[in-house]
Amino acid sequence: MAYQLEEINRAVRQDKVGFMEECDHEYQNKVNQAADLICENMKKSPVVLLSGPAGSGKTTTAHKIRAELERRGVGSYAISMDDYFVRQDPKTAPRTPEGDIDYESPQMMDLQLLSQHFAQLTRGEEILVPHFEFARQMRNDSKGMRLKLGKNEVAIFEGIHALNPQLTAGHPNATRLYISARSNIMEEDVVRFKATWIRLTRRAVRDFNFRGTDIVGTLDMWANVRRGEKLYISPYKHTAHMLFDSALPYEVSVMACYARPLMAAVPQENQRRHERLELVRAFDSFETIEPGLVPKDSLLHEFIG
Repeated sequence: MAYQLEEINRAVRQDKVGFMEECDHEYQNKVNQAADLICENMKKSPVVLLSGPAGSGKTTTAHKIRAELERRGVGSYAISMDDYFVRQDPKTAPRTPEGDIDYESPQMMDLQLLSQHFAQLTRGEEILVPHFEFARQMRNDSKGMRLKLGKNEVAIFEGIHALNPQLTAGHPNATRLYISARSNIMEEDVVRFKATWIRLTRRAVRDFNFRGTDIVGTLDMWANVRRGEKLYISPYKHTAHMLFDSALPYEVSVMACYARPLMAAVPQENQRRHERLELVRAFDSFETIEPGLVPKDSLLHEFIG
């Protein structure tokens, strides 16, 4: 699917608030479709696996699906697979071609424990969802969460490796969802804003606002993030029961307010300067929307706060 730049700009000029409400309503329809699918499959499995690349909106979407299920009387729990990371021995940790630790690799996670927990929850047994402290790079089970699913309850596991066959092969009945910002923005037949740029912008703004990483750091990591997506995430999206497009037609108009000054801070000598300049020029094609107008329940708040 693709959106047309002319239609976006026209809608922003005519009625910014109404346009955003319409876009968010379409996003909620996708949430409802995912909830329909989960409800239909509950008798087969109480486990839901939500995968997608960086910047796709997995966390917010998982919680919105959970809220919709709760509204329907289905008890649900949203669990981040980041808590299943394991402390790595630098001598044996997976490495990128450049020799750095490959934080995108599924080997960074305790896949065996995840698979065990899926099986236990399906059997109605109690598990201890771990808690991983990234600041200390260690698991702290004293902060873990005990979980046992009732008859009308499900657990939504969200993470980049949720559809990895090392997990799904042993649990074929789990509901499988794949989410990403998948829509380019076109000017007739010309791509004016790539879907991957939407995710890069989301990540850059979130990293700067909440993770203490400047735009240079995000750009430096992005190449390996994209490499990991192609190796470990995208190849398995076809196994999903539903492909969920999280791109919002109005978001580039909002994110330009945050991303322009960030991109301007990239030093001229940075190796990704060309992509930065392309992005800045692309933002100039959009009518802007003041961030204060963004609806309080918008997916964008995962990235802008």
